[in-house]
Amino acid sequence: MLIDTHCHIHEPDYPLDITQTLQRANNNSVSQIICVGTSITSSKQAVEFASLHDEAYASIGVHPHDSQYGYTDIESLVGSSKVVAVGEIGLDYFYTHSPREIQIQALQWQIDLALSNNLPIIFHVRQAFDDFWPIFDNFHGVRGELHSFTDNQTNLDKALARGLLVGVNGISTFTRDESQKSVFNAIPLDSLLFETDAPFLTPAPFRGKVNEPAFVKNVAEYHASARGISLDQIAKATTANARALFAL
Repeated sequence: MLIDTHCHIHEPDYPLDITQTLQRANNNSVSQIICVGTSITSSKQAVEFASLHDEAYASIGVHPHDSQYGYTDIESLVGSSKVVAVGEIGLDYFYTHSPREIQIQALQWQIDLALSNNLPIIFHVRQAFDDFWPIFDNFHGVRGELHSFTDNQTNLDKALARGLLVGVNGISTFTRDESQKSVFNAIPLDSLLFETDAPFLTPAPFRGKVNEPAFVKNVAEYHASARGISLDQIAKATTANARALFAL
């Protein structure tokens, strides 16, 4: 049994048939998925999607790219029984679609929202850890994960020291960066989560196709092989991690 802890198949422009997508996930032992909001509209859509599908849950949040357009309205969605996290939120200095100051304000406000509602957080941090860690350390009791982690050992160590889990996806199956591969292998089993980020970041051997939750199995198979353990062992560990963090 596997869990896709991060996807965007709830978006209206997701190009695959949803019924068939969910059936393929089930056929590949992916029993639960978390649909992750990136804006106020996307978060509403995630909640609506989750309410229609037993296997789906929602995370509400405004991505740093969209923070300039407002973020406080997501508070109205917290009460849904299908909301299991706040995210994806964070800092992205690679593109800086929103000014850094607004990204920081949005991140701080949404961390407060999560803490006030006892929810874990899905963090998106890209080329911004120098600003992220001091902000994170200003809060107490934060639970969550670093989504789509591809950074270095130093920031992995900082995440683990703070009790954060680490989400990996298809990037890990096709990267040619040996240092990245080493970092992926260094994530302890009890801190590891699997995700797709569908429709993006399709894993090998399906590069060029639309990503979907069923492909979590391929990510899991890759890491089981890289660690020299069974698929069943890594599936049980990551599923337990996801269920504990998101109260699934």
